[in-house]
Amino acid sequence: MEAIIHSSPFYELAALLALAALIGIIGQWLRQPMVVCFIAVGIIAGPSVLDLVQSHENIEILAELGIAVLLFLVGLKLDVKLIKTLGIVSLATGLGQVAFTALIGFGLSLLLGLSPLSSLYVAVALTFSSTIIIVKLLSDKREVDSLHGKVAIGFLIVQDLAVVLAMVVLSSMGIGESEDTGVTAVLQVLFNAAVMLGLVLLFIRYIAEPLVSRVAKSSELLVTFTIAWAGLLAALGHYFGFSMELGGLLAGVALASTPFRESIVARLAPLRDFLLLFFFIALGTQLDLSLLGQQFWPAMVLSLFVLVGNPLIVMIIMGIMGFRRRTGFLAGLTVAQISEFSLIFVAMGITIGHVGKSELGLVTLVGLITIALSVYMITYSHRLYSWLEPLLGIFERKIPYREQQAPDIELAADFYDVVVVGLGRYGRNMTHYLKQKELKVLAVDFDPERVKELKRQGQHAIYGDVSDAEFVSHMPLGAAWVIGAMPQHDIGVTHEDPRITLIQGLKERGYTGKVAVPANNFDDVKDLHKRGADLVLFPFKDAAEQAVNSIIEFEQIKKDKNSG
Repeated sequence: MEAIIHSSPFYELAALLALAALIGIIGQWLRQPMVVCFIAVGIIAGPSVLDLVQSHENIEILAELGIAVLLFLVGLKLDVKLIKTLGIVSLATGLGQVAFTALIGFGLSLLLGLSPLSSLYVAVALTFSSTIIIVKLLSDKREVDSLHGKVAIGFLIVQDLAVVLAMVVLSSMGIGESEDTGVTAVLQVLFNAAVMLGLVLLFIRYIAEPLVSRVAKSSELLVTFTIAWAGLLAALGHYFGFSMELGGLLAGVALASTPFRESIVARLAPLRDFLLLFFFIALGTQLDLSLLGQQFWPAMVLSLFVLVGNPLIVMIIMGIMGFRRRTGFLAGLTVAQISEFSLIFVAMGITIGHVGKSELGLVTLVGLITIALSVYMITYSHRLYSWLEPLLGIFERKIPYREQQAPDIELAADFYDVVVVGLGRYGRNMTHYLKQKELKVLAVDFDPERVKELKRQGQHAIYGDVSDAEFVSHMPLGAAWVIGAMPQHDIGVTHEDPRITLIQGLKERGYTGKVAVPANNFDDVKDLHKRGADLVLFPFKDAAEQAVNSIIEFEQIKKDKNSG
């Protein structure tokens, strides 16, 4: 079989894709992100296990294109107006986490016997968290718009900016690869970089939007153009003496201010994921499992630091800034892993000659451990918080002024007829129609912007998260109805289901009014009634039924008019 696979590059590619699909299915069953699966594919396909890769040049080309596309998509997020909109919380949390993680990681690496330069590389690698994985997990849990979700995404953007800075610094160090290592070579590369950056700025100012507007008329041409653009600037970056990675990044920055960047990201994301597979396969060919074994205990120490230390750093910073311990805990869990950029960063160090394969093996092992475990930590974050809550009081100020909302609820406990929890489209419309019926309505949502918007409209609204049992304990008992209008997970009734948290919290406080919660699945009805729901709403069914009634009424009126 091995002889057949190695007889043709196409057979080799087919075998690698089949292996990736198999590992991906297993990873999906284990609820692991594809990054973990790709790293596993690289190790299994490498020389230490199956030794499938013989066409090294072909794999390297695909890997380099994958990195160019990945950095291009990162650059697309770095709009020149971005820093103005980040906000003090994101900047302070992001920069503080990067600084403290790098400092402590450097000290730990030195204690583990690494050289100062290797320790520096490993420490910087530990500061990066995977934006792709975090956004996916928060989206799956419907927490992107929550306060901790917004804070987490904010400081992940700051980390992306740190990635850019690290790549720039590393590229400048790579100048020494040139045969002429004198001052002339350094000045030449710096001049080339300045010229390229100047051309990119001119492109952004005068050419980017009209050119992309024309290209975007054809979706196929838009994809081809953006890949060609990323490859071109990556090639120019390498030709002029700095890295392909930095060139790909500049290509993304050049298009970040155009109105088509979201469309480009959506179209290139699947291609990025596909090409990244070959980066990890190429990475696997450089790894020796015996080296991974030698790095087991150092990797465990550094993994423990990332899994526990990084969240603690974020919790301390957010506590000082006036957030509640729950918000700090949930946001802190998002940095409990390192990212694919950590591996790319160390791989660049190998290319320059600063570090060796042992450091790459160490960071790869830390990546496997932290990404795999952090997925479960984030998935079951609310349950973890309920277990650890008694120990987390030290991470909260006496008055967490950024989230002081509960007292307002208690003062108005008997003022409202209905409390609507959740201000999505369903909740906002429900609030609107209830007010039309002259009922006094209090709206609750975990998105501060939605709350502010409703308050500006003169309605009563407060910030609150019903998945937080502490918040539910402050819910008003005087309202006749509490209506849950929060979006639903697709996994049915679970212990972390916000509907269950809402019902149980109200019952524990002795609430005697009625509780209504939504459902998308008819199978949930019996269980929700059993847990204490008085009424189960079906938003899509009710909307469809109302639409049909409206159509029938319209047709009846039309018939009556014609007959008359």
